[in-house]
Amino acid sequence: MRRGEIAPGNGWALVTGAGTGIGRCYALRLANLGYNLILAGLTRETLEAVREEILTTRPTADAGKAPQTDRPTIATGRDVRVLTIDLARIEASDELYAAVRAMGIEVDVLVNNAGIFSFRDMLQTPPERVERMILLHDMTLSKNCLAFGADMAARGRGWILNMSSFSIWMPFPGMALYTATKAYVRTFSVAFAKEMAERGVRVTAVCPAGVATDLYGLTPHWQRIGLRLGVLISADSCARRALGALWRGKRTIVPDWWNRAFIPICKILPMWLLRPLRRYTMQFQK
Repeated sequence: MRRGEIAPGNGWALVTGAGTGIGRCYALRLANLGYNLILAGLTRETLEAVREEILTTRPTADAGKAPQTDRPTIATGRDVRVLTIDLARIEASDELYAAVRAMGIEVDVLVNNAGIFSFRDMLQTPPERVERMILLHDMTLSKNCLAFGADMAARGRGWILNMSSFSIWMPFPGMALYTATKAYVRTFSVAFAKEMAERGVRVTAVCPAGVATDLYGLTPHWQRIGLRLGVLISADSCARRALGALWRGKRTIVPDWWNRAFIPICKILPMWLLRPLRRYTMQFQK
């Protein structure tokens, strides 16, 4: 069997922010590995679209390739549930956990993927955005790890994947809030992974650089250009590498070796280099 694969329908995975981008790719890949899915997110229409895609996609034996969708099948044996929920609230994790428990489901794989992006100087950032980003990236994620992680530890097995960001090594102007919340995710995940290792639960933090999704506000045209130039990776490539790291028990991963090579450079960039970049990028702050 492929790494991470189970007998079809013999386990459950919960993916937050599963309606688009990397979250959608996590859901498709986990379904292809045999998991039933709980898709949680803010917009029911996009979640239902992913659900339909899973239920009408022919699984592939090659985990490195995207599933084929050239014909509807299927009898995959998958059960896919949709939970519409705003996860950027103090009570969101409690509601999510209660909803899953009410279904009588035990989660084997938890993917904390839901996220929002902000590129704006801190003094120009609305307080509501500060609150929602911290709640979504840090509070909800931590409480999800606490609730679902406790169940996994009691069973002696489980996998938790948390989405951090390469930007944690790029504390540049305009990214103070986003960078700080994602730095918490990595620090928390690495320490939490060490706590959970002896309980049979693996925890991995993923720190991708540029990914061709709508998160950053890039148009499809610029996403395609970024992919061709190699400065962006596809959402599916990010999901594949992240899940591979999770199955191998890695505590943190930065997809693509050249991104890892840039980490020391990002840390030492002086302000005299950043100032011209800041003046140019001010037009994009919103």
